[in-house]
Amino acid sequence: MKKNIFVLGMTAVQLDELRTVDGSENYEFHDLLGYERLVKTTGVDFGELLAEARAELDRFDGTVDAIVTHWDFPASIIGPLLAREHDLPSPSLESLLKCEHKYWSRLEQKVSIPECVPRFASFDPFDDDPLAAVDLDFPFWVKPVKSHSSDLGFEVRDAEQFNAAVAEIRAGIGEIGDAFNEVLDMVDLPPELAGADGNTCLAEQFVTGVQAAPEGTVFAGSYSVHGVLDMHKDAAGTSFERLDYPADSVPAEVQRRMIDATERFLRHIGFDNGAFNAEYMWDEEADKIWLIEVNTRISQSHSELFAHVDGVSNHTVAIDIALGREPRMPHRKGEYAVASQCMIFHDEDALVTKIPGRRDKESIAERYPGTRLTLQVTEGDRLSELPHQDSYRYIIGKLYIGARDRAELQKHYDEIVAGLPFEFAPVPGGEDAS
Repeated sequence: MKKNIFVLGMTAVQLDELRTVDGSENYEFHDLLGYERLVKTTGVDFGELLAEARAELDRFDGTVDAIVTHWDFPASIIGPLLAREHDLPSPSLESLLKCEHKYWSRLEQKVSIPECVPRFASFDPFDDDPLAAVDLDFPFWVKPVKSHSSDLGFEVRDAEQFNAAVAEIRAGIGEIGDAFNEVLDMVDLPPELAGADGNTCLAEQFVTGVQAAPEGTVFAGSYSVHGVLDMHKDAAGTSFERLDYPADSVPAEVQRRMIDATERFLRHIGFDNGAFNAEYMWDEEADKIWLIEVNTRISQSHSELFAHVDGVSNHTVAIDIALGREPRMPHRKGEYAVASQCMIFHDEDALVTKIPGRRDKESIAERYPGTRLTLQVTEGDRLSELPHQDSYRYIIGKLYIGARDRAELQKHYDEIVAGLPFEFAPVPGGEDAS
């Protein structure tokens, strides 16, 4: 009998990746809640979503054998809560929140891996003078303690920029913060979090360097890392432009330090029976690593890259853990030596008037084997109204590329992007768009 595996907000792309795992013929994959309902939305009613998910599982005429999630909040919390209710492996809610709540996470990191933690401070964006609570020199980052991706995250270089960022944060923080407070109410918070609820912000020291991301699992107390990826930012240093696997911009010894620090932190917070990916910055001149954040799941942005290089997607380990098995990943069994997820950006607000069609995608796949184009926009979209975009530029598509080496990978990317038939129109009443 096939195992029933429920995947929160499952997309067609994820389903294709899930089918790359060994033994997938023995699994039946079921979408839970749906992508449109769970992910492609700006407002979150946590209690309502949790109730809907419970009802879907209760109506299912069969066994619930595994529950998997790869999305950020609220899916990152709903999945483990449901797994616990069905006696399936999952991390504790407290350990999840010690990663999800950015200020709480920094406090726990300061205890367990202080050498990797930038200076930070929490502040209430609704205070009359929020800057007074920030004992950091400019420039620094400000962000809500819980948000989607880079939503409402700003680099501020003076008081004027800080005040402008706070004004924007005030207008939007409640969309996620109010829902996050529902989850915080489920646990006993430590005294040091008094006043630091889901609508609080974090200011952090500005750090620079080369960014890399170890990804792995903790299962029944056993810690393992199955890969490290390069995270390349654009020339402005504000947006991620490319994810490359395997990493080569950071020396193996530095990668090992990142892996070891992540283990110390996860063991300190009691994280177990879950997957993770951690993001670090390496300051080569000072030979210092900075922990940016730890996410309590595999990264689906990495999935196709692992499939290209190692032979199966990282969904393999997520499924193993969800089914209560020791997670295992093959190593370098794929068709390509390197792989990359490359972002396609548009730098100004605009209306999307034309996007690549089915034939364009097929032509790319035929001309460049191991390459796939996915779109983040549809015709008629206004870029500034898209959910979960960062505050600097808009992602309109992504290219997943497998190649023999990095030179070939860059060549394919440049050629493909130059020929993509995107078209845009100015926003009515706004500046010209190109």
